[in-house]
Amino acid sequence: MSTAEKTFSKGLEGVIAAQTEMSFINGTEGILEYVGIAIGDLASKSSFEETVFLLWNKRLPTKPELEQFTADLRSHYTLCDEMVTQIKSCPIKAEPMHVIRSMISMCAMYDENPNENSVEAARHKSMRILAVAPAIVAAFDRHRRGLEIVKADPSLNFASNFLYMLNGEKPTDAMVRAFDICMITHADHGLNNSTFAARVVISTLSDLYSAMTAAIGSLRGPLHGGANEGVMKMLNKIDSVETAEAHVMGMIKNKERIMGFGHRVYKAKDPRASELMTLAKQLAEDTGNMDLYNKSHAIEKIMEREYASKGIYPNVDFYSATTYHCIGLKLDLFTPMFVLARIAGWAGHVIEQLEDNRLFRPTTDYIGPHNAPYTPIEKR
Repeated sequence: MSTAEKTFSKGLEGVIAAQTEMSFINGTEGILEYVGIAIGDLASKSSFEETVFLLWNKRLPTKPELEQFTADLRSHYTLCDEMVTQIKSCPIKAEPMHVIRSMISMCAMYDENPNENSVEAARHKSMRILAVAPAIVAAFDRHRRGLEIVKADPSLNFASNFLYMLNGEKPTDAMVRAFDICMITHADHGLNNSTFAARVVISTLSDLYSAMTAAIGSLRGPLHGGANEGVMKMLNKIDSVETAEAHVMGMIKNKERIMGFGHRVYKAKDPRASELMTLAKQLAEDTGNMDLYNKSHAIEKIMEREYASKGIYPNVDFYSATTYHCIGLKLDLFTPMFVLARIAGWAGHVIEQLEDNRLFRPTTDYIGPHNAPYTPIEKR
């Protein structure tokens, strides 16, 4: 193909770079499916563990299979003593996203065969990373608060265990279910930036830990996973429901970005936002945070009036911020929650990449000069 025939797509928009059986997105109609199953059905009927099995195996598990998968996951919950020591050595002012990125990378040093890239090895490594990631986040948060680190409880499911390790007490059923649904809705989302980063790294036949570390680094950005923190910061600046209109319209007038709205893919309401809106309202009622929810709902109505005609609707970050706040998470733990969930998707995509690998090597469109003269330094 000649240079003239090649096309340039800024940000690779519209470019198909991989094939997957994991998640399907129809942005025009607001559809998200995991292996063909609507996200709403999974959020209301499934569990995070079952959803991970679905993504990694492209089918729902039988009861014995789910029990075995869950048992395997729980068997890897506990951090080794060396990892705990490393977490305790982290500065208490460190950002949790920097900590989890560094600690996941460090996991490679405690793997006897860190560079093995068979599909089966990738599955085992992914299981271990998925299992210990919650312990890393919880342990660091307790360390920086001057609290004793709580060991994992293998009798608890993924959601319960994380909240137990974080708070040192068993969570309520409502909080567990809320967190579980958040994990399900964030588990995978096509070839997003962080997933692409993971696939690019593993396509070099590097190692799973490097791929996961790259993905976490990508997710940290405010244009990707860091957006939910921006939503909460915006909500905190609005004193009440009554002042929401003036605040938002002021932001619009000043051409400030309204965090939690709009999506590169969706031109209809993000289906994950629909699930989280209902969840956020229930949690707000249970935890005495209805003022926060009402501010969120007021902002959504304003944005619907102003921008729905342009295809700008709430995305998954908008109501996940309210949900995480109601669960009791600190603001800088919001994006790490995205990591805990998206490890499932990243791992599934890495496995797919290894099953039929080809090195990612796109080209560039050179727009610089040609035949430029070299000027000796004494004449510059």
